[in-house]
Amino acid sequence: MTEQGQRARRRGQGELEALVLSALREADGPVTAGWVQERLGTDLAYTTVITILTRLLAKGAVTRQRAGRSFAWTSASDQAGLAAHKMRKVLDAESDREAVLASFVTGLGPDDGRLLRELLGRPGNDGEV
Repeated sequence: MTEQGQRARRRGQGELEALVLSALREADGPVTAGWVQERLGTDLAYTTVITILTRLLAKGAVTRQRAGRSFAWTSASDQAGLAAHKMRKVLDAESDREAVLASFVTGLGPDDGRLLRELLGRPGNDGEV
């Protein structure tokens, strides 16, 4: 509770993951969870930072390597890469991929549709993603 008797705003998991990824991308190389905790300058517990890093590891958004008795963490993906991973995971869970993709594409606005056509038409892409 704050001084005014109101509860402090609780951040969502996605917001914390974004903050941790941002800190990792700013690092010059692999860093410890303690470095991430200090860099965020928030009241996050060390165990919370470890939990977030472990979740990001499971999503393929970060990598880790042994550093003494702990780990050093590195961003393997930016925010766009993490969002794309989530989209692929949802698509992989569906039995009718064609219907899901068709529904997604037909629901795009004109600007996004144009961007998708441009991306698919880039040289060397051959329409493959």
